[in-house]
Amino acid sequence: MNALTTQLDEAGNLKHFLTIEGLERSLLIDILDRAEGFLGVAQQAVKKVPLCRGKVIANLFFENSTRTRTTFELAAKRLSADVLNLNISTSATAKGETLLDTLRNLEAMHVDMFVVRHATSGAAHFIAQHAAPHVSVVNAGDGRHSHPTQAMLDMFTIRRHKGDFSALRVAIVGDILHSRVARSQILALNTLGAAEVRVIGPRTLIPADAAEALGVRVFHDLREGVRDVDVVIMLRLQRERMSSALLPSEHEYFQLFGLTEERLATAHAEAIVMHPGPINRGVEMDSQVADGKRSVILEQVSNGIAVRMAVMSMCIGTQNLQAQQAGEQRDAH
Repeated sequence: MNALTTQLDEAGNLKHFLTIEGLERSLLIDILDRAEGFLGVAQQAVKKVPLCRGKVIANLFFENSTRTRTTFELAAKRLSADVLNLNISTSATAKGETLLDTLRNLEAMHVDMFVVRHATSGAAHFIAQHAAPHVSVVNAGDGRHSHPTQAMLDMFTIRRHKGDFSALRVAIVGDILHSRVARSQILALNTLGAAEVRVIGPRTLIPADAAEALGVRVFHDLREGVRDVDVVIMLRLQRERMSSALLPSEHEYFQLFGLTEERLATAHAEAIVMHPGPINRGVEMDSQVADGKRSVILEQVSNGIAVRMAVMSMCIGTQNLQAQQAGEQRDAH
């Protein structure tokens, strides 16, 4: 099934959020604009808005990620939704029940949205295709394929610091080959019209056809790759890559591709440094950079809540918003 038709309803509104691929620039801008409006919720005495009141959102995390699950949970609660967190390792699927049986049981409990994280590429699409018509699915990371909300919170962070994308040079550093985050970031940056997207890393961790397939410039030298860029995004290096002959050692990786103040000096003077977290200090970057004035890594975490609120409210909060607006119009008359 086409990614675009899977994600949008008949009216062209967001029904699922599975991948950046196929989505129009205007829809990505809409997500960013809505997230802007949600940023202030964290400063309120009561950190809630009623857009998803009465809705039930289930976090289905088949793969561990405390940071992503927590920000999705906070986002859902700030939208006034009820939240179910399923511990998959002790759930029915671990006892032999099929994934579809688990979904059907949750749907029978009137769940309105599944937030899915899975080690298998395409898992979120599979669930979206088999879910009941009233259920929305948000992909919280599937295999090597996609992590769309991470990409959008990164775009949101970039826009807040840099404004328009059209003049920006962005460098993504690390394991491009296996990174679902990198794939989603590249799609988002190209859709939003970034001037140039670069990928930097060892030859063993960059797809051979990256330039043509991903629409990027490829560099194997960090200093040259970050020269004059406005944004540097460091990827988390999976430690299993070290034991699979793709890289000799963490030490050697840092010597060649670890971000230090010295290497960052070739970037634009006002360049920002990003990382999806958690950071392997002394592998992807040193602490001086991670904690330095150019780092916006903690901002990414805060922004992630607002962006996930925007995505979830667009998928399942529209009916509540329309009802609220209709009520306000009646009261006005």
